[in-house]
Amino acid sequence: MNLGQQQMKPSAIVKRSIVLDGHKTSVCLEDAFWSTLKEIADAQGITPSAMVAEIDKTREQANLSSAIRLFVLDQVRKGRRTSVAKVHRRRVKPSP
Repeated sequence: MNLGQQQMKPSAIVKRSIVLDGHKTSVCLEDAFWSTLKEIADAQGITPSAMVAEIDKTREQANLSSAIRLFVLDQVRKGRRTSVAKVHRRRVKPSP
């Protein structure tokens, strides 16, 4: 069976209500994005709602869900680059 013939599982979309600037709004994201957003917020010592409010203030996309996905993707990529750099520094030992 090739890739085109495989049945794809539907993504688990989770809808959450968030208050932004005093207005309640709903945001739909895949569960993996909500989980990762929470991890990023926890690492920065803020709530996921506060993080979404910051994303909302600085977003360039019309769609908030898309802006959140792109933010999470960017943070994961930055984390991966940081992790690779740390591993590289451990492997390259300075000469005595």
